[in-house]
Amino acid sequence: MRSPASQPLLKAALWDMDGTIVDTERYWIEAEHALVAAHGGQWSHEKAMQLVGQSLVYSAGILQEAGVALEVREIIDTLTGHVVCQVRESVPWRPGARELLEELHTAGVRCALVTMSEAPLAREIVASLPKPYFEFLVTGDTVTQGKPHPEAYLKAVELLQQDDPELDHRHCVALEDSEPGVAAAVASGVVTVAIPHIVPLPDDPRRATWYTLAGRTVADLRELVSLRHEFIGAGLV
Repeated sequence: MRSPASQPLLKAALWDMDGTIVDTERYWIEAEHALVAAHGGQWSHEKAMQLVGQSLVYSAGILQEAGVALEVREIIDTLTGHVVCQVRESVPWRPGARELLEELHTAGVRCALVTMSEAPLAREIVASLPKPYFEFLVTGDTVTQGKPHPEAYLKAVELLQQDDPELDHRHCVALEDSEPGVAAAVASGVVTVAIPHIVPLPDDPRRATWYTLAGRTVADLRELVSLRHEFIGAGLV
């Protein structure tokens, strides 16, 4: 029988945004198509899929290669502006995300947003939620290396530690939908849940896979933290 005192508690949930909390990937793809077309080029579904979950700086470079004759900053601002306008009209929530956020809030589990979108869009989404679920936002414009690099998740853990020095990556769960995002979370050492959405994800025993957040609970996340602890104790990870 497990000894609760010896188990690391779930203390924080680290949330990706696009594709995990909100179904904004289609807005980004619309923006990419429009921008490339405005510069006389063509943008394919396959190329759009390559940008899902990537940093905006990386995406801007790919769009430049596709013929967009703008500076990186101009491309990022154009794409973000389009998506912000779209979410102001309609926020496309992902199934189960708001319900799980509410349950985490009620249970006293801290939440942080870890997204490669920049602050203007992240603030729009957060402002659309009924409560201040997120303690802070780590956005693409606050890190030097975007996903799949783990910097954003490592930064989130460091910020959480400011109010709880005993907290570390073992107490955190990341929720991600994309391959770059999952890779970043796994590399940071936090317990990782993949919720595949637009792009299928390869099998990886280092993380859990849920095909929807609908019906998922805080108890499910706590179980993942406990299982990781048991695997480490048994030398399996």
